[in-house]
Amino acid sequence: MLKTLIALGIKYLVIILLLISTGCASTPPVQEMSDARQAVQAARDASAGHYAPISFGEAERLLEQATRLLEAKNYRKARQSALAAKEMALKARHASSRKQRNEKYPED
Repeated sequence: MLKTLIALGIKYLVIILLLISTGCASTPPVQEMSDARQAVQAARDASAGHYAPISFGEAERLLEQATRLLEAKNYRKARQSALAAKEMALKARHASSRKQRNEKYPED
């Protein structure tokens, strides 16, 4: 079931990225970069590096990629990477919160 949910989430992410990538490619993705940075920081604050290291690491990697693309003025790809970083950071934060909650209140 978890694999199905992850696959479904990835499909939606790809669709969203494709829709967004068709417009506003000539302007720097300032808002998207800010959102991605905030999402990664929120995941970090939620200890996602410990509880969800794979998705958190991917979020950080995508944010770094977006930063490099922004510096290279490749705004379309920077926007895509920033959006993917935000989604991955949100996933990491959610997973971290869920795992911490399960540690506090394990199921019988």
